[in-house]
Amino acid sequence: MMGDSFIIAIDFGTTYSGYSFSLTPRGKDIDPYLKCWGKEFGKETPKTPTCILFDEHGEFMKFGYEAQMAYVRMCAKEARKHFFFENFKMSLYNRKLNRNMTIEAANGKSMNTLKVFTEALRYLTNDALETITANTEGRKFSASDFTWVLTVPAIWDPSAKQFMKEAATQAGIVTDKTEKKLVIALEPEAASVWCKSLPAQGFITENHGGDKLDRSPGTQYIVVDCGGGTIDITVHEVLDGGALKELHKASGNDLGGQTVDKKFKEFLREIFCHGVWDEYERKYPSEVQGMMHEFTVFKRNYDDVQITCSYNLGSLAQRRHRNMEKFFETVEGASWSHGSVKISKEKMRSFFDESLNGITESLREILNKDLSIEFILLVGGYAESEILRQHIISNFGYFKVLCPFRAQEAIVKGAVRLGRNPEVVASRKSAFTYGIKTTERFDESKHRAEKKYTNKNGVWCKDIFKKLVEIDEDVGWNESREYIFPPADKDQKCMGFGFFHTQRKNPLYVDEWGVKKIGSFLVDMPDTTRGMDRQVKLEIKFGFTEMTATATDMETRSTVSIKLDFLAKS
Repeated sequence: MMGDSFIIAIDFGTTYSGYSFSLTPRGKDIDPYLKCWGKEFGKETPKTPTCILFDEHGEFMKFGYEAQMAYVRMCAKEARKHFFFENFKMSLYNRKLNRNMTIEAANGKSMNTLKVFTEALRYLTNDALETITANTEGRKFSASDFTWVLTVPAIWDPSAKQFMKEAATQAGIVTDKTEKKLVIALEPEAASVWCKSLPAQGFITENHGGDKLDRSPGTQYIVVDCGGGTIDITVHEVLDGGALKELHKASGNDLGGQTVDKKFKEFLREIFCHGVWDEYERKYPSEVQGMMHEFTVFKRNYDDVQITCSYNLGSLAQRRHRNMEKFFETVEGASWSHGSVKISKEKMRSFFDESLNGITESLREILNKDLSIEFILLVGGYAESEILRQHIISNFGYFKVLCPFRAQEAIVKGAVRLGRNPEVVASRKSAFTYGIKTTERFDESKHRAEKKYTNKNGVWCKDIFKKLVEIDEDVGWNESREYIFPPADKDQKCMGFGFFHTQRKNPLYVDEWGVKKIGSFLVDMPDTTRGMDRQVKLEIKFGFTEMTATATDMETRSTVSIKLDFLAKS
């Protein structure tokens, strides 16, 4: 099958996005090709900014550097008309999602969130297919020739993963018939798979004396995916044969590299007080964008920083004060120097405090568990910051702290390997307790009186939460589990199943707090000859990114299946 050997992985990041691909036949080692971005703007980077530009009618125009540059070059009046989105991936973090939700553009106007994600993915998909065609002597490819891998944070809720899957389908990556050719890969897992294959010279040597990641069975390590939006932490153990087992369910927070950017922006607002900065943001959003881009380059190094101040910011400031020096009189850590804002390295370091403390806290929580961790693996674009790496080493230097030389590329290249061999992650910890609604014989010593009902076959208790999987339980890759259910009535001609999930361990009833419905169906049981002596088999399949449930009436082999739906009804 073609898709087995042709793989495209899209790393859709909060701050930067990119893709990698492989046309290597099965059985040969994959060396993914990575697209480079920004040559026309004098850059050459492994990812492009996750920025998207629509015209005033909501029609897609540009993505990445092209969108950023077009927006930065617009006059203020034009910029206010267009829909420009950046960092929009964070709109899926820790929120109740539905298909009709909207997201706000830089000009304050709103657009359907699913449309923004779909158009971004459509652009990356088409660009990948064009790049491949250009590198294969003009041979034409279509999306269906490939297995596609889309990366998402491990700490995302299942609804956000499902949202990305729906955006990918709308973008034309797969159809309902070819959806098995789409793998949703968890970012730290993809990075883990890549780093496991790297030689010692593939890592920056800062506190580990030129080690590589130990691949021998029993080795345990933490992967810290330091992204722009999220810090995503996973713990892996290497099994016999080289597969990975998750030892601790994904954890982390939203204190990624953008937290540092936010602190810098707050500092600028403090410097340019009396509403100057607010007015500048409102009138010249594209210039603010340019300034922030300059800052992201500087924050990788531990040094004094000089940010160029635009003419427009200067003239707005001068309307309030005679000269620029006035603004800096009461501010510590910054000075005015020949048209630039100079920020001391101590002040620069302070912008990182909240984010670094958040990472330290999350890591300490895991390291307090009964595990035998040897390595801490730092990946993601934010891991390229020397300040971040030195902080981890100074706090956790008794572990070997590894960071690959191109930390930003580890996820997308590992995702290509995962596309070829998704079962390399052999088992994960369940992030939820899953159960179904059922009835059982009423027992007044344990059941609530208001749940009691009677039929001709006895006294029953309704709305029982029957646990299928408990939170933190090991669940194998593509594992199936079977359950057998008898009827509650000898004349019963169908059986209903309602599916629920919760972060609680042992809810008793499905209508308790924190329990959410994620699907339901009915299976026909037309043959009632054997009365109560009948069975329905329920099979739950825990796929790589989705769960399916199939119920079969064992008398007639009548069957029904659904995918469990984590998106809220809008």
